[in-house]
Amino acid sequence: MSDPWLVVGLGNPGPAYAGNRHNVGHMVLDELLGRCRASLVTHRSRAQVADVRLGTLPGGAPGPRVVIARPTTYMNTSGGPVGALAQYLQVPPERVLVVHDELDIPYLQVRLKAGGGEGGHNGLRSISSALGTRDYLRVRVGVGRPPGRMEAADYVLKDFAAAERKELPWLVDAAADAVEMVVRDGLTAAQQRFHAPA
Repeated sequence: MSDPWLVVGLGNPGPAYAGNRHNVGHMVLDELLGRCRASLVTHRSRAQVADVRLGTLPGGAPGPRVVIARPTTYMNTSGGPVGALAQYLQVPPERVLVVHDELDIPYLQVRLKAGGGEGGHNGLRSISSALGTRDYLRVRVGVGRPPGRMEAADYVLKDFAAAERKELPWLVDAAADAVEMVVRDGLTAAQQRFHAPA
């Protein structure tokens, strides 16, 4: 079987956090799992995983092999499970794709990149430390900046506002499309689609 991708959705565990902006990575994973009709199983790496074929190739063949993973740790210690899974699956950093909330991108926008800084995101910092590199791929799901003088940490740990929730399914769907396109067509092709003006 072909070398897998490791697609990680970041968030905090438990129902109290489920609707938080910080948990949009979990929401995108749920969308991907629904598309594959797959469910997560517990893995010894302190994560829940599903081994799937994601999307469809031209001609109708199943898409690339992807291990979808949700760390069961809190956001700021996501690196341990991600590093353990990458080692167990022998997935190099360039085939690790992390889906996360991004304050520096306006709400309803999705951006993709390889490497770069963590922008104060503790989940990314933990993953960079565990992998020993920043050179993994990211699907950055825009949640916008906090209003007024609200601290960023407070903002991301609040649920999406009522007005935002009306459009949230569109954002989650777009981010899931971005994941599929990266693993099927490559980062550059996905960037050309998702970074183009609306």
